[in-house]
Amino acid sequence: MEQKKKSLKQRLVLKSSLAKETLSEFLGTFIMIVLGCGSVAQAVLSRGHLGGAITINIGFPMAVVMAIYVAGGVSGGHVNPAVTFAMCFFGRMEWFKFPFYVGAQFLGAFVGAATLFGIYYDAFMSFAGGKLLIVGENATAHIFATYPAPYLSLVNALADEVAATMFLLIVIFAIFDSRNLGIPKDLAPVVIGLLIVVIASSLGMNSSCAMNPARDLSPRLFTALAGWGFEVFTAGNNFWWIPVVGPLVGAVIGGLIYVLFIEIHHSDPNPDFEAEQLEDKPEKHELNVIM
Repeated sequence: MEQKKKSLKQRLVLKSSLAKETLSEFLGTFIMIVLGCGSVAQAVLSRGHLGGAITINIGFPMAVVMAIYVAGGVSGGHVNPAVTFAMCFFGRMEWFKFPFYVGAQFLGAFVGAATLFGIYYDAFMSFAGGKLLIVGENATAHIFATYPAPYLSLVNALADEVAATMFLLIVIFAIFDSRNLGIPKDLAPVVIGLLIVVIASSLGMNSSCAMNPARDLSPRLFTALAGWGFEVFTAGNNFWWIPVVGPLVGAVIGGLIYVLFIEIHHSDPNPDFEAEQLEDKPEKHELNVIM
């Protein structure tokens, strides 16, 4: 019996490191969407009685923290195609992994949205008489994806997403720069969560700052298929592509700014001193692990 149990476990264990990383990104993104969009769902479906802007601005970033803790040790916990794109663009990850990471992130976000809809199905059905609306006081589509404020132009919306993701990547690069101040490896997800709290609290008024193509596009596609209709792609003057393209552009700009303003100006350390520092502080390897 013991031998059979071992054999079953051996059959389930993935041998390919890329397969492990892909599965990790799927699970991490799934967790982020269920818990993150769940914080929005609780606020909206309770009509503000069980949540609001504060709980969303804390809940979603903390969902990202939990996702990174789950996936970080295996894949780095990107849970964001924009982060993966920047990592590949700046040589911190091989390009051949890009489609696997991104595919897993988009699929994880879609399954996460479907799961959240199932969890709150009865609440959705009772919220507006069973109607799934995109606009108006009874709208629920924005639980899953971002939508622009009425005054926002597409140009301003694009600039908004680019800027928010730019700041996200500048600080992420700083966090994992072993020659900057650095932080303990196990606290990195918490700091990233605090970073998202700051961005959401300061730059989130226009369209909530998706900063993540998978976080926005996959749940939006789910809503289109689940009953809200494909108007989710035409709402806001065809806003849907902004949270997809903007984060990719902003990620590259943010990474480039950090490299040009900070990273390339580090003085080259003495090789012997650097080796001694790495022996004393093994957490300085986190750049390769997380990124």
